[in-house]
Amino acid sequence: MAGAGLDSETREMILDTLRKYAERKLTTEYLLKLDHEDRFPAEVLQELNDPSQLGLHLLFIPEELGGLGGGAYDIYRVSELMASIDLGVATGVLATFLGSDPIRVGGTPEQKAHWMGRVADEALLMAYGATEPQAGSDLASMSTKAVPVQENGSVTGYHITGRKQWISNGAVADLYTILALAPGGPSWFVVERDAPGFSYGKPEDKHGIRASNTAALFLEDVYVPAERLIGGVEGQGLAQAQAVFGYTRLMVGAFGLGAGWEALRRAIRYSHERIQGGAPLSEKQGYTHKLIVPNAARLEAARTYIEWVAERLDSGEEGLQTEGAVAKYMATESGNKAAEDAIQALGGYGYTKEYMVEKIKRDVRITCIYEGTSEIMEWTISRDRWQQHLKTQGAFYNDWAKKLDALHAQEPRNGANYAALALRALAVILERARLDRLTRNQHVLFRLGEIIAWAETAAVFAERVTAKPTEAIHLDVATRQALARIHGRAAALKVATDGLQWAIGAGQTDPNLAASLNLPGIYAAQIGLIDDMNDARDQLNVAFK
Repeated sequence: MAGAGLDSETREMILDTLRKYAERKLTTEYLLKLDHEDRFPAEVLQELNDPSQLGLHLLFIPEELGGLGGGAYDIYRVSELMASIDLGVATGVLATFLGSDPIRVGGTPEQKAHWMGRVADEALLMAYGATEPQAGSDLASMSTKAVPVQENGSVTGYHITGRKQWISNGAVADLYTILALAPGGPSWFVVERDAPGFSYGKPEDKHGIRASNTAALFLEDVYVPAERLIGGVEGQGLAQAQAVFGYTRLMVGAFGLGAGWEALRRAIRYSHERIQGGAPLSEKQGYTHKLIVPNAARLEAARTYIEWVAERLDSGEEGLQTEGAVAKYMATESGNKAAEDAIQALGGYGYTKEYMVEKIKRDVRITCIYEGTSEIMEWTISRDRWQQHLKTQGAFYNDWAKKLDALHAQEPRNGANYAALALRALAVILERARLDRLTRNQHVLFRLGEIIAWAETAAVFAERVTAKPTEAIHLDVATRQALARIHGRAAALKVATDGLQWAIGAGQTDPNLAASLNLPGIYAAQIGLIDDMNDARDQLNVAFK
């Protein structure tokens, strides 16, 4: 994937075309109607994938297979925009991308040419059949079986029996990639919609993303020829799934980012119209500093981390599952919080179904659940970074903090000094967890994942806010610097106070732990916070009035 991705002109053309399509077809009234009717808009997906209109599905298909060959950065930009329009429709697009992933990363050249070529040429909808009623994020515990059929000592096909649950595009897809347990281990198979013995259940009546289709799949002795075993070798299924987590989790993170920002934009616009005490809410700190600015800071920290990971993926770097987990965790949790606060910001209006923020909140909640729950992300982050701490004897985050010290000397307004405080406090907590064996407590392990995500996003935000300014949002560098400082301070405080709470709660033995965390320095770092929030508020008001 080295050098993967579109040129900026092509990417902006796709984004602009999608915006214009949404303005014409995906109006607020239409989207609310879909939500009310719990209806999958098949005609919309057809138009989105129609090469004469948008050909959106081509973005995910390599050029050599008839697609556009979009990279991780392109996928993030389109995913964010799709989610800002409607997360249910976006999920239908995601499902085809997910469904094709096992073929794209693990298929033989012949399988890729055949199946990806068909998806490109025929604009087929796909579904990703992994989750089972008793096997959600733990794919290794699945019960769906693939029994080989042999003729003359050779395997000619498989009979697949089992059930899949919570499958996006489950009742509307043309093609399915199904994970099943073969004698050689978990393996992916391609199953067509009309295969004898294959059926799907009624659409799930969901809390949100009601414009998407979600259904159970039933396989009763479904026969698939041997050439539909993806990769041609049994037992590669989990490795093939792992290989794309960096991309897929980045995409879901972008969903959280897009939905969160759309809710926030609506809250900002409302604040200009709503007059209280003789002035608009947009001028009142009790509104903006609680409900708007902190959410903008978290979302932009998540965006910066997403872009950092996307660039690394597009350069050909592999093994970024943990970074993908951080990106997904921070972006989706931040998006969910932004939508929650947007309801509060609109008051009674926000709580009614006539206003989009209520729908956005119901929709964005799923991003913290599908493609790996937030708890799975916390565990993934903590497990990997714990190993990094042990392997480097505590140097991993301390060395990163030293780099931030050097950056702060050059760029004192980036918030690098605050992020360095967070990383050093994190190193202290991890070392104390090692010495007192605190990770024997699962809750401590999960909470470590949370504070790691906050610290790392603060660090990357500080590093990139001036060096790699984003093109995805109309906020100037000075505003984003203020947001980086706000997030850096919050991260340092969260790492130190939450880390201290759970270390003490788990029975740590160091009487000087609070001093080791440099709490006085972290509290002193809060000086100037309100001024930064005032500046950020003013610029957000200008940008989204």
